[in-house]
Amino acid sequence: MAGVPLDGRGRFLAGADQLGLQVEVVARPGARSLEEAAALLGIRPADVVKSLVVKRKDGTFLFALIPGDRQISWPKLRVLVGVNKLSLPAAEVAFEATGYERGTITPLGSSHPWPVYADASVAGKRISIGAGAHGFSAFVGADALVAALGAVVADISDTRRRKPRPQPWTGFSEEKTNVT
Repeated sequence: MAGVPLDGRGRFLAGADQLGLQVEVVARPGARSLEEAAALLGIRPADVVKSLVVKRKDGTFLFALIPGDRQISWPKLRVLVGVNKLSLPAAEVAFEATGYERGTITPLGSSHPWPVYADASVAGKRISIGAGAHGFSAFVGADALVAALGAVVADISDTRRRKPRPQPWTGFSEEKTNVT
Protein backbone atom coordinates (compact mmCIF):
# COMPACT_ATOMS: atom_id res chain seq x y z
CA MET A 1 0.00 0.00 0.00
CA ALA A 2 1.52 3.29 -1.12
CA GLY A 3 2.00 5.85 1.62
CA VAL A 4 1.95 3.29 4.44
CA PRO A 5 5.13 3.52 6.50
CA LEU A 6 7.14 0.33 6.47
CA ASP A 7 8.48 -1.36 9.59
CA GLY A 8 12.22 -2.06 9.86
CA ARG A 9 12.06 -5.39 8.03
CA GLY A 10 9.90 -3.83 5.31
CA ARG A 11 12.39 -0.99 4.85
CA PHE A 12 15.24 -3.51 4.72
CA LEU A 13 13.47 -5.53 2.00
CA ALA A 14 12.55 -2.38 0.06
CA GLY A 15 16.16 -1.19 0.28
CA ALA A 16 17.47 -4.51 -1.03
CA ASP A 17 14.90 -4.52 -3.83
CA GLN A 18 15.76 -0.95 -4.81
CA LEU A 19 19.41 -2.00 -5.22
CA GLY A 20 18.50 -5.20 -7.09
CA LEU A 21 20.03 -7.24 -4.28
CA GLN A 22 18.79 -10.77 -3.60
CA VAL A 23 18.47 -11.49 0.11
CA GLU A 24 16.99 -14.38 2.05
CA VAL A 25 15.31 -13.26 5.27
CA VAL A 26 14.84 -15.89 7.97
CA ALA A 27 13.08 -15.72 11.32
CA ARG A 28 15.10 -16.86 14.28
CA PRO A 29 14.60 -16.95 18.05
CA GLY A 30 16.16 -14.21 20.12
CA ALA A 31 19.82 -14.67 20.95
CA ARG A 32 21.83 -13.42 23.92
CA SER A 33 25.07 -13.19 21.95
CA LEU A 34 26.43 -13.14 18.44
CA GLU A 35 27.79 -16.66 18.95
CA GLU A 36 24.34 -17.87 19.95
CA ALA A 37 22.77 -16.17 16.90
CA ALA A 38 25.34 -17.86 14.65
CA ALA A 39 24.56 -21.26 16.18
CA LEU A 40 20.82 -20.71 15.66
CA LEU A 41 21.50 -19.87 12.00
CA GLY A 42 23.85 -22.85 11.57
CA ILE A 43 26.83 -20.70 10.60
CA ARG A 44 30.14 -19.61 12.08
CA PRO A 45 30.37 -16.32 14.03
CA ALA A 46 32.75 -15.06 11.31
CA ASP A 47 29.86 -15.25 8.83
CA VAL A 48 27.58 -13.04 10.92
CA VAL A 49 28.47 -9.50 9.87
CA LYS A 50 27.75 -6.66 12.27
CA SER A 51 26.54 -3.40 10.71
CA LEU A 52 27.95 -0.75 13.03
CA VAL A 53 26.94 2.88 12.72
CA VAL A 54 29.95 5.08 13.46
CA LYS A 55 29.86 8.80 14.24
CA ARG A 56 32.42 11.23 12.90
CA LYS A 57 33.54 14.30 14.84
CA ASP A 58 31.59 16.53 12.40
CA GLY A 59 28.32 14.79 13.33
CA THR A 60 27.99 12.71 10.15
CA PHE A 61 27.96 8.93 10.16
CA LEU A 62 29.19 5.88 8.29
CA PHE A 63 28.52 2.16 8.39
CA ALA A 64 31.27 -0.35 9.19
CA LEU A 65 30.61 -3.98 8.27
CA ILE A 66 32.64 -6.17 10.63
CA PRO A 67 32.66 -10.00 10.88
CA GLY A 68 31.30 -11.34 14.15
CA ASP A 69 34.57 -12.91 15.24
CA ARG A 70 36.44 -9.61 14.83
CA GLN A 71 36.27 -6.11 16.23
CA ILE A 72 36.53 -2.73 14.59
CA SER A 73 40.08 -1.39 14.38
CA TRP A 74 39.70 2.27 15.23
CA PRO A 75 43.21 3.25 14.04
CA LYS A 76 42.75 1.51 10.67
CA LEU A 77 39.29 2.99 10.12
CA ARG A 78 40.40 6.52 11.12
CA VAL A 79 43.28 6.40 8.63
CA LEU A 80 41.02 5.08 5.86
CA VAL A 81 38.33 7.71 6.48
CA GLY A 82 40.91 10.46 6.97
CA VAL A 83 39.77 11.65 10.38
CA ASN A 84 41.28 11.64 13.84
CA LYS A 85 38.12 10.88 15.81
CA LEU A 86 35.38 8.28 15.38
CA SER A 87 33.01 6.81 17.95
CA LEU A 88 30.04 4.52 18.43
CA PRO A 89 27.06 6.77 19.16
CA ALA A 90 24.51 6.23 21.91
CA ALA A 91 21.59 3.97 20.97
CA GLU A 92 19.21 6.92 20.52
CA VAL A 93 21.65 8.71 18.22
CA ALA A 94 22.21 5.54 16.17
CA PHE A 95 18.43 5.22 15.80
CA GLU A 96 18.10 8.84 14.64
CA ALA A 97 20.92 8.30 12.11
CA THR A 98 19.56 5.05 10.63
CA GLY A 99 15.95 4.51 11.66
CA TYR A 100 16.98 1.17 13.16
CA GLU A 101 17.38 0.02 16.76
CA ARG A 102 20.68 -1.44 17.90
CA GLY A 103 20.81 -5.10 17.03
CA THR A 104 18.82 -4.48 13.82
CA ILE A 105 21.01 -1.84 12.12
CA THR A 106 21.75 -2.35 8.45
CA PRO A 107 22.69 -0.02 5.59
CA LEU A 108 19.79 -1.46 3.54
CA GLY A 109 16.71 0.71 4.04
CA SER A 110 18.52 3.07 6.39
CA SER A 111 16.82 6.45 6.80
CA HIS A 112 20.00 8.02 5.38
CA PRO A 113 22.44 6.51 2.85
CA TRP A 114 25.64 6.89 4.87
CA PRO A 115 28.92 5.69 3.29
CA VAL A 116 29.72 2.02 3.89
CA TYR A 117 33.11 0.51 4.76
CA ALA A 118 33.37 -3.28 4.70
CA ASP A 119 36.14 -5.35 6.22
CA ALA A 120 38.12 -7.16 3.53
CA SER A 121 37.71 -10.52 5.30
CA VAL A 122 34.03 -10.73 4.24
CA ALA A 123 34.91 -10.95 0.53
CA GLY A 124 33.68 -14.03 -1.29
CA LYS A 125 31.44 -15.24 1.54
CA ARG A 126 27.75 -15.80 2.02
CA ILE A 127 27.04 -13.78 5.13
CA SER A 128 24.23 -13.04 7.54
CA ILE A 129 23.36 -9.44 8.37
CA GLY A 130 20.64 -7.75 10.39
CA ALA A 131 17.31 -7.56 8.58
CA GLY A 132 15.99 -4.38 10.19
CA ALA A 133 13.95 -6.04 12.96
CA HIS A 134 14.62 -8.16 16.02
CA GLY A 135 14.16 -11.89 15.43
CA PHE A 136 15.19 -11.78 11.77
CA SER A 137 18.45 -12.25 9.92
CA ALA A 138 19.23 -12.02 6.22
CA PHE A 139 21.60 -14.06 4.10
CA VAL A 140 23.32 -12.33 1.20
CA GLY A 141 26.44 -12.69 -0.89
CA ALA A 142 29.02 -10.31 0.57
CA ASP A 143 30.43 -9.37 -2.83
CA ALA A 144 26.95 -8.51 -4.15
CA LEU A 145 26.20 -6.49 -1.00
CA VAL A 146 29.46 -4.55 -1.24
CA ALA A 147 28.88 -3.82 -4.94
CA ALA A 148 25.24 -2.76 -4.43
CA LEU A 149 26.18 -0.40 -1.58
CA GLY A 150 29.28 0.97 -3.30
CA ALA A 151 31.18 0.05 -0.14
CA VAL A 152 34.86 0.72 0.37
CA VAL A 153 36.53 -2.63 1.11
CA ALA A 154 39.62 -2.56 3.33
CA ASP A 155 41.23 -4.13 6.37
CA ILE A 156 39.31 -2.32 9.13
CA SER A 157 39.17 -5.00 11.83
CA ASP A 158 41.32 -6.82 14.35
CA THR A 159 40.97 -10.16 16.09
CA ARG A 160 38.42 -9.78 18.85
CA ARG A 161 40.02 -9.75 22.26
CA ARG A 162 38.34 -11.72 24.95
CA LYS A 163 38.32 -10.42 28.48
CA PRO A 164 40.31 -12.79 30.68
CA ARG A 165 38.15 -14.89 32.94
CA PRO A 166 38.66 -14.17 36.60
CA GLN A 167 40.53 -16.93 38.35
CA PRO A 168 38.92 -18.46 41.41
CA TRP A 169 40.33 -17.20 44.67
CA THR A 170 42.11 -19.93 46.56
CA GLY A 171 42.94 -17.92 49.63
CA PHE A 172 46.62 -18.64 49.22
CA SER A 173 49.23 -16.19 48.14
CA GLU A 174 51.68 -17.16 45.45
CA GLU A 175 54.34 -15.47 47.52
CA LYS A 176 56.67 -17.95 49.18
CA THR A 177 57.12 -17.63 52.87
CA ASN A 178 59.65 -19.31 55.03
CA VAL A 179 58.19 -20.93 58.09
CA THR A 180 60.69 -21.97 60.72
